[in-house]
Amino acid sequence: MIELLLELDKQLFLFLNGLHNDFFDWLMHYISYKYTWVPLYAFLLVLVIYRYRWKGLLFILFATLLVFLSDQSSVFIKNTFMRFRPCHEPELEGLVHIVRGKCGGRYGFVSSHAANTFAVAVFVIGLLKERFRFVVPVMLLYAILNGYSRIYLGVHYPGDVIFGALLGTGIGYMVFFFWQKTLQIINPPNA
Repeated sequence: MIELLLELDKQLFLFLNGLHNDFFDWLMHYISYKYTWVPLYAFLLVLVIYRYRWKGLLFILFATLLVFLSDQSSVFIKNTFMRFRPCHEPELEGLVHIVRGKCGGRYGFVSSHAANTFAVAVFVIGLLKERFRFVVPVMLLYAILNGYSRIYLGVHYPGDVIFGALLGTGIGYMVFFFWQKTLQIINPPNA
């Protein structure tokens, strides 16, 4: 059963990775580049501070914890499972479209990009969805595009991205839960 799932993952990867052209090579590289999203992060910080006032400064601490947990968890899983990235897989040599010759580390399961972006998306949605409804589609699009870009660029199988997204979603919910508990301690409901 596992072998069948791995083969399906490989075939889906080859299909999705094979849908490339010069424009999407540029676009997916841009989407996957970590500094591309700095303006979005700055805008989200402004919204969080507007929404939570001085407590919004705690956001920086929680966001740092969030990214640390999602990133280090994904690296731990990569080093445990040691599944080659498609661009390092000898069986796929010559079949993988790699953009700008960048492949990354040896192992790809789970995708750290997917884990980190889904963790951020879930956490930010929890923080802002009541006041700013547009945040939900924006953050989901941000996370999904980042995940897909990793497949397009030839550095992750779809399964790497899916399980990275699940890991990030769980961590995002967990950190949001602790955020809510911390706000309750700072500002008790009966005070």
